[in-house]
Amino acid sequence: MWWTRLRALIVKELLAVLRDPKGRAILIGPPLIQLLVFSYAATLEVRNVDVMILNRDSGHWGQELVERIDGSPTFRRIAIAADPQQVRAAIDDQDVIAAVEIGPDFSRGIEAGTPVDLQIILDGRRSNASQIVSGYLTQIAGGLGSETPAGKRSATQSISTIPRNWFNPNLIYQWFMVPNLIASIALLIGLIVTALSIARERELGTFDQLMVSPLRVHEILIGKLLPPMMIGLFHITLYILAALFIFGLPLRGSLFLLYGSGIFYLASVVGIGLFISALSMTQQQAILGAFLFMVPAMLLSGFATPIENMPDWLQPVTLVNPLRYFLIIVKGVFLKDIGLGEVIHLTIPLCLIAAVTLTAAAWLFRSRLE
Repeated sequence: MWWTRLRALIVKELLAVLRDPKGRAILIGPPLIQLLVFSYAATLEVRNVDVMILNRDSGHWGQELVERIDGSPTFRRIAIAADPQQVRAAIDDQDVIAAVEIGPDFSRGIEAGTPVDLQIILDGRRSNASQIVSGYLTQIAGGLGSETPAGKRSATQSISTIPRNWFNPNLIYQWFMVPNLIASIALLIGLIVTALSIARERELGTFDQLMVSPLRVHEILIGKLLPPMMIGLFHITLYILAALFIFGLPLRGSLFLLYGSGIFYLASVVGIGLFISALSMTQQQAILGAFLFMVPAMLLSGFATPIENMPDWLQPVTLVNPLRYFLIIVKGVFLKDIGLGEVIHLTIPLCLIAAVTLTAAAWLFRSRLE
């Protein structure tokens, strides 16, 4: 009998979401659009930037440096400045992100084998992009220096470095971004659907009917838990197919491990959503509560910035964030072929988070009924 009651509640929850045309559109359309748009737009790479060059050198090497910067695919437009005032105005107005000033003795110093200075002026208002552009310009200048007569003479005495990129040989940014989006959008959908479940019952006036039904409290919680997890697994499957057949990501690990850990990840997410839903009286409160958790969870997950770069007092807070662990699992399964032991090690915190959040949601749910 308990399974019949539970199955009826699960079917009712799925129909409540899927019978609504707007609900179906929200569950399928926006997540796919976000996956496609963010995979290309949400990038930390710096491309198509404008720079300005003030060339005070009339020699060959100064012009060679200008041509190399102009030929780099990183830079969209190269503006030539006539005086320092023009450089200042371009930086002030954000017309360019960087300006390169080549001194009058640049070619002479290179021919003589003496050290030469190259001034790079950067727009500090865009600190991250400026640092990356500075690295690009420094790399171009270093490549030029190694091909000068003095550079060739000292090449035998210098150390040669050959980079090798493991797991992503061609440094394709989608290989980093798409696995992150698989985990983060699943968090978004699972949290929103779950947070709205009990709040929607209260708004529609069906919550009291649910309480007088033969269902017990734990059966109601399980019935509210399973449908969002089923929807979450559907989205994860959809994103995996998109990652494989649209973005061409390699799948080096086991899908069994990914789905196994994904169940516990969704359980922890749904537990948080049920806790928020039990606290909320309206759907608006539930949505605000979900976003109140979701934004810090994104920032503290290592999605965009490494956790190691965060302050020491903030890093322990990330230990209670389920997205942190599932991001590592998804990227590891796709790119690294991580083994069962590592997946279990990362899944244990997800189990603990799910146990704590589901217990708290059940306690709060019971206390609201008394």
